[in-house]
Amino acid sequence: MKANAGLGLALASSATFGTSGSFATSLIQSGWTPEAAATVRICVAAVVLTIPAILQLRGQFSLLRKGIKAATGYGVIAVAAAQVCYFNAVAHLSVAVALLLEYSGILLIIGWLWLTRGHRPRRLTITGTFAAIIGLTLVLDLLGDHRLDPAGIAWAIGAAVGLAIYFVMSANTDDGLPPLVFAWSGLSIAGVALLIADVAGVLPMRAPQTTVLLAHARVSWILPVLGLSIVAAAIAYVTGVAGVRILGAKVASFVGLTEVLFAVVFAWVLLGQSLTLLQLLGGALVIAGIALVRVDEYQFPVAREGPQAPSGHSFRRPAECVEDLLPTRH
Repeated sequence: MKANAGLGLALASSATFGTSGSFATSLIQSGWTPEAAATVRICVAAVVLTIPAILQLRGQFSLLRKGIKAATGYGVIAVAAAQVCYFNAVAHLSVAVALLLEYSGILLIIGWLWLTRGHRPRRLTITGTFAAIIGLTLVLDLLGDHRLDPAGIAWAIGAAVGLAIYFVMSANTDDGLPPLVFAWSGLSIAGVALLIADVAGVLPMRAPQTTVLLAHARVSWILPVLGLSIVAAAIAYVTGVAGVRILGAKVASFVGLTEVLFAVVFAWVLLGQSLTLLQLLGGALVIAGIALVRVDEYQFPVAREGPQAPSGHSFRRPAECVEDLLPTRH
């Protein structure tokens, strides 16, 4: 039941994250810079989550001091830097190429486990990986002619690293912070970092208050800003952190691939883009790849270590696989 709840949370996170492309595109096409879109999205989301986070803390503000280090790394790298990188990648590349390169961060997680901990991926994981990659290629219609801008590729690779760090850091439960509080603290730190960069003139910020084209209609810029901030950030990050802590980084990252499917659907509804039969086939392959990795994660028992571990073998929780990624705490 807990795994099913984690899967539901991860899917909800993917669906809400999937709206960001459509909302951001409408703003960028109206003259907003990618940095401005990312900053407003993160800052408004942090404000929206402030009261719920304080209520959930119940006066235990010492937890914030304990988790400040993890929240800072999460906010600066996994939230602020990843968002700026992705929005800039979209500005230089087609959305299809940018998304595929960003989601290569999922392969970084598996590769990191393999290179640093000797966790060689099993056949089901390898098969699921290739199925998901082929599926994404079909969904994103990468068989067409795309111009690859070196600057865009660099930004997209930065987004991929941020995505991998997002899943790994979200799975860490040692900070003692509830998922909502952890997401809020990370968003708040990310927002402050971006505002400081804005004041220092490091990032170009331009956000004209004009109408934007969304769902075949001219609407106020406030609508996509609220969509980016509340739906694609506040709800997305909270459900994402909660889902990753239940499923673990590897499984949750593959479930996160469904964000691409949701993004295609929302782009169809909000931006008038259509789905092809080939894209539907790709979507089926992505889901199949996720299923294979999920089965592989729970199929093989491994020995638990430590004085409190029961004797014999037991199924390893996904979070335990993620903990192997993290440096030993002294």
